[in-house]
Amino acid sequence: MYTRIPVKLPQDSYDIVICSAAPHARASLSQLADQISPLNLGKKVLLVSNPQIYEYYGESVVNCLMAAGFVVTTHLIPEGEIHKTLDSITQIYDAALENYLERSSTMIALGGGVIGDMTGFAAATWLRGIPFIQIPTSLLAMVDAAIGGKTGVNHPKGKNLIGAFHQPRLVLIDPTVLKTLPVREFRAGMAEVIKYGVIWDQALFNHLEAAERLDNFSEINQELLQTIVTRSCQAKADVVSKDEKESGLRAILNYGHTIGHAIESLTGYSQILHGEGVAMGMVAAGRIAVKLNMWSEQAALRQDALIKKAGLPTEIPAGVDAEAIIQTLQTDKKVKAGKVRFIFPQEIGTVTITDQVTSDLIREVLAEVTCQA
Repeated sequence: MYTRIPVKLPQDSYDIVICSAAPHARASLSQLADQISPLNLGKKVLLVSNPQIYEYYGESVVNCLMAAGFVVTTHLIPEGEIHKTLDSITQIYDAALENYLERSSTMIALGGGVIGDMTGFAAATWLRGIPFIQIPTSLLAMVDAAIGGKTGVNHPKGKNLIGAFHQPRLVLIDPTVLKTLPVREFRAGMAEVIKYGVIWDQALFNHLEAAERLDNFSEINQELLQTIVTRSCQAKADVVSKDEKESGLRAILNYGHTIGHAIESLTGYSQILHGEGVAMGMVAAGRIAVKLNMWSEQAALRQDALIKKAGLPTEIPAGVDAEAIIQTLQTDKKVKAGKVRFIFPQEIGTVTITDQVTSDLIREVLAEVTCQA
């Protein structure tokens, strides 16, 4: 059984296809060909993944595609944010060249957000743009990174500074693959889920509050998992459909990311997972919003309680310097006319965007939410 969520855009609309989370549901990855056959794609496919994910699911995907008549080659990139670089993109280009990928050919991303972002960027720039498909295998990628067409790589001085908008032709989500996801990665994905509850979907927030645990895939029942994935994808689709290129509304999806990205950058993309940075960023942003009288203390405490329930950090590591964070914020993609734009909650399910935040206030809050070693 599938849930189909359309991402409606002026051009390049596509579907998010979510399979049943039931453990005995029909294996969805082996049905990939059924989902892509209506897209009328060329027969050459370059599958990009990492060694760990490919070991679990690569053979199933490749066999399915080859049985449907596709000519499939694979390229594996080592796991981790530190490999999200232009060097890795060059390796994908090399694989595309060696296998004579044409404009009708397709790149398929099988993996988490790092693989999805890089594959999408390579597809956006190979022969000035070829089709690509997202098969996310992490919770974070399922609910966020694989949807919306943001693709790219990191610069040593900033996250995702190099990239392009390039929408996938399809996003295929099988929640059952999360059983092989490391616990820490699952928790990191929950940060984005909590974000949707805060910025857009009060009902989702309430579902999360009612859950006994959010910190482990094995402790979440199938119904809640399906709700988490479906409502999060619907929230992302709603926002992207209204603002594809982040000219206004879509910026709210960056709640928690402003400070979170700075923390990731300053720790070399090797110590802090993206979702962990977002969790810290949401705590800090919530605290700033309270001090600006934009959000209630009670609502901020509810948010922070969910973050803790998901097993996510609520404090910035002691070694991350506040002044370095403030300086790094100036390179953030959301800076406009030299001013850092923050997304702040007003109530659960509603946020606003402002650039009226002083460095002194940021400094004050960072001191409060940084771990005292």
